Amino acid sequence: MDIEEIKSAFDAHDEAVTKRIDDLAKELKAANDRADKLETAFKRSPTGGERKNDEPTIEQKAFNGFLRHGVEALAPEERKSLTVGENTRGGYLVTSQFSTEVLKNLVEISPVRQAARVGTMNSSEFVMPKRTARPTAYWVGETEDRTGTEAAYGQVSIIAHETACYVDVSQQLLEDAAVDVEAEVSMDLAEEFGRIEGEAFVTGNGVKKPFGFMNDDDVAIVDSGSATAVTADSLISILYSLPSMYRNRATWMMNSDTLGKVRLLKDGQGQYLWQPGIAAGQPETLLGRPIVDATDMPDVAGGATPIAVGDFNSAYRIMDRVGMTLLRDPYTMATKGLIRFHARRRVGADVVKAEALRKLRIAA
Repeated sequence: MDIEEIKSAFDAHDEAVTKRIDDLAKELKAANDRADKLETAFKRSPTGGERKNDEPTIEQKAFNGFLRHGVEALAPEERKSLTVGENTRGGYLVTSQFSTEVLKNLVEISPVRQAARVGTMNSSEFVMPKRTARPTAYWVGETEDRTGTEAAYGQVSIIAHETACYVDVSQQLLEDAAVDVEAEVSMDLAEEFGRIEGEAFVTGNGVKKPFGFMNDDDVAIVDSGSATAVTADSLISILYSLPSMYRNRATWMMNSDTLGKVRLLKDGQGQYLWQPGIAAGQPETLLGRPIVDATDMPDVAGGATPIAVGDFNSAYRIMDRVGMTLLRDPYTMATKGLIRFHARRRVGADVVKAEALRKLRIAA
């Protein structure tokens, strides 16, 4: 091959390389254009891209639309996000934000929740260890035999029980776009759930409902010293019957009728035992410990136990079973212009440390 042929071959090769580079550049530009279009579309999508803090998610939009108009009126993508939570027993799983709002309102309505320890459970049963006997220590000499001792442990099993309620919302209210329907429904549900669980936490017998702390026979009882009334001396006695570690974290539990009677009690110097909160939002106190007004506590009467006191955070455990379903029923109350919402949730509760509580009995 002569010089001219070699030069011609190199020129052809350079031309092919240049053409290939140009083709690759065009392909890269096209790929970048497609990526830009996809990014723009993703940002415009209800489920993707950056979202303002107050902008609802696709799930929230779908749930709000479900409340107002029913699942039939939802767009396909909204219906898909909602039906992901479809329950085999009927209804749809509420959004986490809605469930959180209901639980927040429950704390205000269900008074025992204000004092007890509240957690969540991921199955129908929550088992936790319970110490039934403490180890015992002894003073010994340098070479004396040590006495064998060990702690004993049992178990406390908290079962999740189902609670259900319904609320009726007017069709016109649901049609008014300016109304926060989620807030309205969540508050109504919280009031119903709070009413039914508040009673169970106090006096529940454990049959299809939580076990109430007033039904626990292991909780010690202190007599009031009177067959008809609560006395100042008995309040001091019951509070100081608690071990100091529980007394320093104690909360009083009584209903408003009992509280009205307790507020009239005075000490030897004529000072009221009850004291108002020292600042706005602070609880009232009795002998320096806060008071919870629990509607379902018994009234003052002979043989009744109208007051409980102790470290409820240590003594009583409330376990919420995660997951709430909501069923929209537009037919039952249609003649009255109402939409009925059926809700169900599961919660369990029980006494886990009876020694941290005391009950006051009206008895001489």
